[in-house]
Amino acid sequence: MKPQAVIKREFVDRDISWLHFNYRVLQEARDPDVPLLERLKFLAIYSSNLGEFFRVRVAHHKNLAKLGKTTKKQLDYNPKDLLKQLYHIANQQLDEFNKIFDQQIIPELRRHKIFLLSHLETTETHQPFLEQFFNENLLPFVQPVLLLGDKIKPFLNNSELYLAVLLQDKDPLIQGRHYAVVKIPSDHLPRFIELPGDGDKHEVILLDEIVRFSLKWLFPGYDIIESYSIKLTRDAELYIEDEFTGDLLDKIKHSLIKRNIGPASRLVYDEAMPKHMLQFFLKLLEIDKDDLTPEGRYHNNFDFISFPDFGKKNLKNKVLRPIEYAGLPRGCSLFDRGNEEEHLLCFPYHSYEPVVQFFEQAAKDPAVSSIKITQYRVSKKSRIMDALKLAANEGKNVFVFIEVKARFDEANNLAWGEELEKAGVKVRYSFPGLKVHSKTALVTRKEGDETVHYAYLSTGNFHEQTAKLYVDYGFFTSDEALTAEISRFFNFLENIRLPNTGFKHLLIGQFNLNDEIHNLIEFEKDQARQGKEARIILKLNNLQDYDIIQLLYDASDAGVKIHLIVRGICCAIAGKRGMSANISGMAIIDRYLEHSRVYYFFHGGTEKVFLSSADWMARNLHFRIEMAFPVYQQRLKQIIIDNIDYQLRDNVKSRDLDHKCYNQYRRDEHKKKFQSQIEMHRYFRDLNRDWLQQLASAATQSK
Repeated sequence: MKPQAVIKREFVDRDISWLHFNYRVLQEARDPDVPLLERLKFLAIYSSNLGEFFRVRVAHHKNLAKLGKTTKKQLDYNPKDLLKQLYHIANQQLDEFNKIFDQQIIPELRRHKIFLLSHLETTETHQPFLEQFFNENLLPFVQPVLLLGDKIKPFLNNSELYLAVLLQDKDPLIQGRHYAVVKIPSDHLPRFIELPGDGDKHEVILLDEIVRFSLKWLFPGYDIIESYSIKLTRDAELYIEDEFTGDLLDKIKHSLIKRNIGPASRLVYDEAMPKHMLQFFLKLLEIDKDDLTPEGRYHNNFDFISFPDFGKKNLKNKVLRPIEYAGLPRGCSLFDRGNEEEHLLCFPYHSYEPVVQFFEQAAKDPAVSSIKITQYRVSKKSRIMDALKLAANEGKNVFVFIEVKARFDEANNLAWGEELEKAGVKVRYSFPGLKVHSKTALVTRKEGDETVHYAYLSTGNFHEQTAKLYVDYGFFTSDEALTAEISRFFNFLENIRLPNTGFKHLLIGQFNLNDEIHNLIEFEKDQARQGKEARIILKLNNLQDYDIIQLLYDASDAGVKIHLIVRGICCAIAGKRGMSANISGMAIIDRYLEHSRVYYFFHGGTEKVFLSSADWMARNLHFRIEMAFPVYQQRLKQIIIDNIDYQLRDNVKSRDLDHKCYNQYRRDEHKKKFQSQIEMHRYFRDLNRDWLQQLASAATQSK
């Protein structure tokens, strides 16, 4: 499948662009050069992504389609037409997904003596194990329901797995077939169970198949004709009407209760299911035929992320061990004024330990008087959160702004908020109508007669687990110009009081972010019109804001060379003559999730570089409080520029976003392979080694 970007006016539709992003994930699963178990992981990620897409974006368009004619006329598109396109593309991709799994992954697993068995492939030697597993594990959770016409309507929980069962009476005098539903309790039990065996052969059975095997015991008066897996996806939108009055927190808590009983947005079913049975369940579950998604025998394929590896390291990526950053080794404190004023780390190439240590040391340091931090997504188990509780117990002033509208993390964030409040932390929650998406922290410390501020700014969340998988920058600074503005930023969050003066260094959403981005692009455009060198490089997760894209088109027309590195949604049309000829677009999908946002502007040779939490989407630029921060120190700035150059040189994992060759790998058989994530790990390793050598040399000379 070679997807072509579907163009609406002069932009690619955001949801179609997102489906093309998810297809890039599927490409990794199809690539034979990717280790086998990593390919299985990419199938899992693709499946998880698509499930969320249906719960959020498809549900959104379905609700718009239900609006009255007068209201729908105000939209600039027809929701029903778009839904047809989205379903068509998704179904094409799912067909390819099934072929990859059945025709490539399963045979390759068998070649490596890993066998994924159906219940029909089990033998008599497996029987005692399966019976014991049923009696000891399955029986309390399977919830079998015999459906008697329209008299019984089972409620299917969102995204949970069920078997739709076709039965027939054992008594030959009783005619007719029956239907039933049985839960596959993957929310309580492991999805993959290794069967007992000998030798180097590994036999694995899915929980689904053990449930199929057990149907004869669940319905003893019936013959089991066949069973088919089904899954209902429910609308995940919270439908919170943001107002400037009322208790927003209570609204979100109330909406969380409703989430899992929201309206159905699609029914995922085994495409082998007979039509009469499908029609029965459509009517029973009140699903429209347009909301059907055919898949293979198994659903919730994200569970394949936990497929056992049986110690076969050769079937996985070679581990790239996180580098211990030489500037802040274990036990070293950032608060030691002998350290450099600024430090730049890049995760997961660097260990996340210096960030955790920053908060743990601040919590214990008697000279530290306050810690302030924003939280968008956080681990369920977090040393950073534990450090904040400790700091409050130590009598420090601790302030945490928690964004409880972080989709799918609301419950976890609320739980942490309540726990922090109990520990004496001052907690403030979401603003009505806005999300606080900035990833920022500020520590205040008394040093002699001075009060010194230490800041940590990041492109990613304060999340110890995702820091192992997401590529993000972390920046430590005690630069007074920056920390003074960060202090004003926190004063606004804490006291809801507008700063008396503007921001000269930081770009803050709702204050100057959008305007300054426009100014920086306009400057490059003016430079190009004067015949001077003009260049913009943008590394983003998503590019969707139509005003900004139009400005990039205008800059391209003026002669500005623009390079886009966009992992996800890219609504800009790159490389089109007469509109965006000077814009090149690319995306990288590899072992780590590219999450950092970098804005580079040549700016007459002074090279302005910003790191940011903000993508260039309407929601980020207009409805969120984001932060972009400059990197002034030339050595650190050059590291970022080098990293960007590595990505632009990638000829292994990069895809074109040019409108003529959309999603094609950028590979050149005549050039040496250059895989940016592998090379960046080597880059930081070598940089660290050189730094350690310089420190050792300086120490020797001082003696």
